[in-house]
Amino acid sequence: MRALQLFGDRDTRLVEVPPPPPPGPGEVQLRMLAVGLNHIDVWGWRGMAFAKRKLPLTVGAEAVGEITALGEGVTGWRLGQRVIPYGALTCGVCRACREGRDNLCENVAGVKGFHVDGFAQELVNQSARLLVAVPNGIEVADAACAAVTFSTVEHMLFDNARLEPGETILVQAAGSGIGTVAVKMAKAMGCTVIATAGSDEKCAQARALGADHVVNYTTDRFESIARKVTKKRGVDVVFEHVGATTWAGSLLSLKMGGRLVTCGSTSGVSAETNLMMVFQRQLRIIGSFGAAMRNIGDGLQKMAGGLVPVLDTVAPLEGFADALARLETRRVFGKIVVTL
Repeated sequence: MRALQLFGDRDTRLVEVPPPPPPGPGEVQLRMLAVGLNHIDVWGWRGMAFAKRKLPLTVGAEAVGEITALGEGVTGWRLGQRVIPYGALTCGVCRACREGRDNLCENVAGVKGFHVDGFAQELVNQSARLLVAVPNGIEVADAACAAVTFSTVEHMLFDNARLEPGETILVQAAGSGIGTVAVKMAKAMGCTVIATAGSDEKCAQARALGADHVVNYTTDRFESIARKVTKKRGVDVVFEHVGATTWAGSLLSLKMGGRLVTCGSTSGVSAETNLMMVFQRQLRIIGSFGAAMRNIGDGLQKMAGGLVPVLDTVAPLEGFADALARLETRRVFGKIVVTL
């Protein structure tokens, strides 16, 4: 079968590999349909693995597939059913897993596509407990954005930031995969959205998505505009994932008691923080990584209701490396999906 494998830094190759064996007890076998690209793929492509891994490594951390075989003891699933595989190899037995907080698993064995072989291959065996059903009517390319993109935003906005209808939110890098989803989700619940982007073209696209105010952060100070829009009060929530270049301004944009939720640091991992401002203004800074399986289900329900991802590019598997390069240079607006 075909598999897209990473052989070294920025060296991906489409190769032929043996198919997996029949699924074991508690497993299903999936025919993979599409893979969504994320910055975790860029990190791995650059050689930024945070744990030991063995190369070559099959890439792909976010995907949608179709069940082709059931292992012994598997119930509740059927052949031909479309599903989202959860990419984190959680233990299923620790307290966090038992409580449905999968992304806080105490014994996680790695992330598929980053530490161990991922989903960018034609057939994959997956534990049946690490599957989420795809509702009818959702397009394959849209479903490929559920496992990481939609679930990350769900977890950030609702589990962590506790965003409420009518609040004002500043969405950084609104042209990214998660940024576009954050704009759409916040607007769908009646929030006022201030969106930032790095070009006038992306600002226009963000406004077309529904953003109430847009800021080209390369030419304007978004923190000044955020305070102007809110009559100097500040925003309720900042959706942050850029890192060093926006960090100080994000904090300055918050109201007293405001919440900043962050899941990324694409512009750098270190940033100065004015601690006096944090405690005097009683700001809340919340780290968010990954998502629980229920967040995937919640995101899929929103897709089924018509809130679909913004797709920048849908490419064949052979175009994966070019797509990663496009993602790395931030020339995208929305998500890149590769099909198998």
